[in-house]
Amino acid sequence: MSDSKKSAKPSAKDDKKPDAPNLERIAKFLARAGIASRRDSEKLVAEGRIKVNGKVIDTPATKVGPKDKVEYDDAIVGKKVHTRLWRYHKPDGFVTSHKDEKGRTTVFDLLPKDLGRVISVGRLDITSEGLLLLTNDGELARHLEHPSTGLSRRYRARCYGHITQTELDTLKNGIKIDGIMTSPIEAVLDSTNGDNSWITVTLREGKNREVRRAMEHLDLKVNRLIRVSYGPFMLGDLRKGLTEEVKYSVIQTQLGHLMDFPDLPVPKTRGPKRGSFASAKRFQNKPAESKTAEEKKAEPKGRGKFAKKPNRKSGVKSTGKPGGKFQGKFAPKGQGRGKK
Repeated sequence: MSDSKKSAKPSAKDDKKPDAPNLERIAKFLARAGIASRRDSEKLVAEGRIKVNGKVIDTPATKVGPKDKVEYDDAIVGKKVHTRLWRYHKPDGFVTSHKDEKGRTTVFDLLPKDLGRVISVGRLDITSEGLLLLTNDGELARHLEHPSTGLSRRYRARCYGHITQTELDTLKNGIKIDGIMTSPIEAVLDSTNGDNSWITVTLREGKNREVRRAMEHLDLKVNRLIRVSYGPFMLGDLRKGLTEEVKYSVIQTQLGHLMDFPDLPVPKTRGPKRGSFASAKRFQNKPAESKTAEEKKAEPKGRGKFAKKPNRKSGVKSTGKPGGKFQGKFAPKGQGRGKK
């Protein structure tokens, strides 16, 4: 007989432990919950404003899972809702910030309360106006802001000074701002009226005050700046101070290449109430050849005012005869009743 069987060693598959719950860094979790962008979320952690399971955390490397309780300023961070995006026409004179150290009014003070907590995609300085995108998803904001996406920002600038299109074309190769080379800037001279000119400027990055600095590079002073588009989204005829939500289907179509937007669950619908017109309509216009005689006899006819009425016999074309158009006392002379 062969030697006794050796004890079987557990395979590598047997050594594997059950998969741990999906964990993600706290900054990403807060961003996807619409609290702040990843960078701002890291600042919130450093300021000691974030708790996980009742304890203040001090590092943005902390990871959380579905069962962890996360709090921001002692308020529980709820589950992520589906991504939403709004167009907002920012008026000039307001700061694009949730809190201002100088106590000035911010754009978030002006927004409707039913929007909930939202963050801005990029910023517009206090004297600028026009299109500002708002979202409840910090992850989406990060993608829209990142230079690698190449989304264009288009502005209309009213500038004081004299300029030619040839001089504006020098911006196409980029310029140095604070020692850093910018990406190509497209500038088109639209019109000139006295000492002021309207110029359309298109950028691919969102550096601080880039349009104003680019115009200063050409000895122009911007006295009005309006953002008219951001990527595929336009300001259009949206009035100052108003917001308009972008349809979720449009977000999926226009931004689906940046991140995943799952389809929304289809709400359950209840059938029509018994005895209603919709209920009676279900039994109408069904092909007769598919029914047996017993099925036809048992077929509901509707109820009340929706009951199916019997068909009238078609009339005979000749007048004065049974089934004709005119009968009885309404028959013309010589017809119907006839002469006696």
